[in-house]
Amino acid sequence: MTRMGRGKADGKPRKRLFTTVLLLAIVGALFFLYSRKSGSSSIEYGSKSLKFGGDDSAIPKTIPVCDDRLSELIPCLDRNFIYQTRLKLDLTLMEHYERHCPMPERRYNCLIPPPPGYKIPIKWPKSIDQVWRANIPHTHLATEKSDQRWMVVKGEKIVFPGGGTHFHYGADKYIASIANMLNFPNNVINNEGRLRNVFDVGCGVASFGGYLLSSDVIAMSLAPNDVHENQIQFALERGIPAYLGVLGTLRLPYPSRSFELAHCSRCRIDWLQRNGILLLELDRILRPGGYFAYSSPEAYAQDEEDRRIWKEMSALVGRTCWKIASKRNQTVIWVKPLTNDCYLKREPDTHPPLCSPSDDPDAVWGVKMKACITRYSDQMHRAKGADLAPWPARLTTPPPRLADFNYSTEMFEKNMEYWQQEVANYWKMLDNKIKPGTIRNVMDMKANLGSFAAALKDKDVWVMNVVPENGPNTLKIIYDRGLLGTVHNWCEAFSTYPRTYDLLHAWTIFSDIIEKECSPEDLLIEMDRILRPKGFIIVYDKRSVVLSIKKFLPALHWVAVATSNLEQDSNQGKDDAVLIIQKKMWLTSESIQVSE
Repeated sequence: MTRMGRGKADGKPRKRLFTTVLLLAIVGALFFLYSRKSGSSSIEYGSKSLKFGGDDSAIPKTIPVCDDRLSELIPCLDRNFIYQTRLKLDLTLMEHYERHCPMPERRYNCLIPPPPGYKIPIKWPKSIDQVWRANIPHTHLATEKSDQRWMVVKGEKIVFPGGGTHFHYGADKYIASIANMLNFPNNVINNEGRLRNVFDVGCGVASFGGYLLSSDVIAMSLAPNDVHENQIQFALERGIPAYLGVLGTLRLPYPSRSFELAHCSRCRIDWLQRNGILLLELDRILRPGGYFAYSSPEAYAQDEEDRRIWKEMSALVGRTCWKIASKRNQTVIWVKPLTNDCYLKREPDTHPPLCSPSDDPDAVWGVKMKACITRYSDQMHRAKGADLAPWPARLTTPPPRLADFNYSTEMFEKNMEYWQQEVANYWKMLDNKIKPGTIRNVMDMKANLGSFAAALKDKDVWVMNVVPENGPNTLKIIYDRGLLGTVHNWCEAFSTYPRTYDLLHAWTIFSDIIEKECSPEDLLIEMDRILRPKGFIIVYDKRSVVLSIKKFLPALHWVAVATSNLEQDSNQGKDDAVLIIQKKMWLTSESIQVSE
């Protein structure tokens, strides 16, 4: 009886199981067919590689569109990739927020679609205060940080009142208070042009960096793709310089002695970990006499744990030769020494130690952080500082570190003159394509000495100057001119969200990629990911390379705006050519539709 009863009872679950499996199979088949129609099949890795140069028959007529789920893909900061490949990372060291790039066979050879309802971004300077909600459809920060006035949802827009975790009443008042603490003239943070470059770690939506701009101070706002995801995307959508990164195990992608001020406002960083290695990384990138403004409970709270942290941190910065420049309410500002004297007077075996003389403090790409103090160069020690002209003269004054590359003042000045002429020619070619406020975020993909950016000084733009990791490390010259930038390997994806730049300047970068035997096709797709719809690309390269790129325009949904010296019978006597491209605004459906 019992067995028969169980036998009869088991029949219904089997039928239910069969029915469930059948339904799942049908749903799966329908989903597969739908995804094929909508281009979702592109979510698979390792689709056919594109062919660059050679037979025109190998040029694709179309490039598939990625699945809508990839509309915010950052290939080298992709959590799904980390999960799928089961990388063994130390979460306590923030390794999961560092770059982990897929191998070529795991890259997406498809175009990143915009999110539903995407609109052309609001023009600068209005964008600093408001962005389209559809462009970054994430509002959790507005709820989570509602009491701190980070951002507020208002209808179709997200607005930014200028608040922050530590400065609820506005970044402008907070910045003025820092200037006042340092006794800067008229409470202006630029200190009559002597303070120009700022590093803001744990920047949120970058309101601190945004409000510095009116004082002719420019900040590199840094934050990881963490629980406050999209904070850097919001910053760039607002037109504020920003970069995805983390204080983890690797050096920041900036040369030594790049910033006059580092800032941390409740950035939730444990500065004491690993013998103070993160604080020593700040020390590396700060200039002689540079400041670290630290707003955190440890600076003022009276509970036992905060007092312990404050005591240990005070001891650490003291051994690092920092001194308190000012301390008021909830903020403390430390200042670095101007020379090596303090370092050399420390007791033997004092920790942290001085870095080895053989250590290159400007080597940053893929280089591990070091828990040691980077001493100043002989030139900086003798000059008792960085010896830089105040801004704006700094932009055009040959910096002392030019000597590191054996560049003369004459070479520097000729480089400026050359790019002033080239930029003037670019703008003539663009003619009426650019309207006021159309271009704000600019990237120079191979910046050399930064003269392309310098030539844009009268335009209301900022430039991310990128120096390739395998060339002369001229990024310190760029920072010494009061500009911003980073080191990068263009065989890999850049650390930014999709649709974050209005103009990309590609000077000989494709020739470099070909020489490195990397994929220029992958670079084209990466540039499309970075570029905003209706944005521009300026390609300056060998004529043969430019002609090959031109063949890809229809597949990428790009259009040629202007060319120079591209015809084979050109009598200008040079092999270089210029191609200016504009990215179309397209939407996804069963096929790509171009928005008129």
